[in-house]
Amino acid sequence: MLHSDPNTENRRKIWTADEARRVFDQPLMDLLFEAQTVHRKHFDPNRIQMSRLLSIKTGGCPEDCSYCSQSARHASGLSASKLLEVERVLAEARRARDAGATRYCMGAAWRSPKQRDMPQIVAMIEGVKALGMETCMTLGMLDGDQSRQLAEAGLDYYNHNIDTSEAHYGNVITTRTFADRMETLANVRASGMKVCSGGILGLGEGQQDRVDMLVTLANLAEAPDSVPINMLIPVEGTPMENAAPVDPIDFVRTIATARIMMPTSHVRLSAGRTAMSDEMQAMCFFAGANSIFVGDTLLTKDNPEEETDMVLFAKLGLEPMRAHEHLPEPVAEAAAPRDPAIPILR
Repeated sequence: MLHSDPNTENRRKIWTADEARRVFDQPLMDLLFEAQTVHRKHFDPNRIQMSRLLSIKTGGCPEDCSYCSQSARHASGLSASKLLEVERVLAEARRARDAGATRYCMGAAWRSPKQRDMPQIVAMIEGVKALGMETCMTLGMLDGDQSRQLAEAGLDYYNHNIDTSEAHYGNVITTRTFADRMETLANVRASGMKVCSGGILGLGEGQQDRVDMLVTLANLAEAPDSVPINMLIPVEGTPMENAAPVDPIDFVRTIATARIMMPTSHVRLSAGRTAMSDEMQAMCFFAGANSIFVGDTLLTKDNPEEETDMVLFAKLGLEPMRAHEHLPEPVAEAAAPRDPAIPILR
């Protein structure tokens, strides 16, 4: 499948849509085996990265994203709020850290941040980093100067999802273009920050749109360090309140394909877990998902309670990753499932 020479194993693969679709369309057992094999080459398969997400500025967004309760254009009943005080954000971060989260993600419902808010944003980044946590923000579109300011403040990750394929994007959002999304990702990467970018399943897209979304992400100048895969939570009052549910097997296929196409990225099982059974989540972890959000709220959406996640982790034998835990080298002997009698060295 790889176009690289045998002696240049680490060379980036550039994916075509046809190649990616062949991966996606494999018999499910073959797809899962390949994804798990790839996963074990780069990660401990029994460790999950845990993030906590806080809305630092809710509602009133001028964008018209059809799925979003925070758009001022939709009658979702969500009231707009002001940017939270720095100390409140840090207090929430301490609680998240003490509960086991190692990455703290802060989101603001903006088209893009205003310069007057940057000192407050910088103080949040510096304060969370001082707690020993990885930092992530999602603030809308960024220009080059804004990206540099956040990078200089020490922000580790910037989240900016592409949501869906370029072909389907205009059916979901009209107030900004797919090219606008790509420009922000380029600005983030140029500033030295790590990119967090993924998409949402359930926006009326087809299977090819899901594959094309993954091709776009995998073929960036560098694949995103984190790839959140969300399952739409329909919100009353939004244009997608009656969206059809996503087929669970198709969702698992998307996770597995993302793992194969972006082998060293953290693939995050993100929004929508409240609608997933334990069995579906377990299949997603086997397919290569190795990151979740913890806490009972994701911005404005429900999320499983931390105790529920810990019960599931215990059932599956999963453990949380530590902050900044990334394997520097691929795991050498990982092509086949390991003997449970042989411990993994950490």
